[in-house]
Amino acid sequence: MKFAVPVAILVVMTITGCSEPAKHDPNDQGTESNEKPLTIRIPEYRDSVSKKPVAEYKEKVNNPLNDWYFSVTLYETPKTFHYLVKLKYEEIEGGDTLKLPNFGTLPKPVIEKGKDQYSCIIGFLDKESKFREYKKVHVVANHLKITTLKHYAVATYEK
Repeated sequence: MKFAVPVAILVVMTITGCSEPAKHDPNDQGTESNEKPLTIRIPEYRDSVSKKPVAEYKEKVNNPLNDWYFSVTLYETPKTFHYLVKLKYEEIEGGDTLKLPNFGTLPKPVIEKGKDQYSCIIGFLDKESKFREYKKVHVVANHLKITTLKHYAVATYEK
């Protein structure tokens, strides 16, 4: 009888110790847990592409002989989060592609004046309508230059 209690405790510990813990399924979309999806499904492609600029910055170049400008213009492309960037300084022209992150809302690209002469910051408004700088367009030694200022990533779920 004095061995019955320790044996019973040993049996209970063995049974509970051998049970398999719940496994996390990486394909689980969080429907049964406290996880909330951060992004809403936004179509990869636009239904229609506007020919008009969605954002533009223009500054007159200080040249008394010519009517030249430093300008940056953003246009929609068929892909929802991609934009065509057209650059111009005096008679120099260039282009680039701007790829914005999907924060669960339709993208809102914005161009703001930069700190230096002939410079501007291309960015976007986030969910809280806060400006997020992304790229800087500026003139260095009479050459157009575009520099990435920050990188962004989107988390799929928060805990």
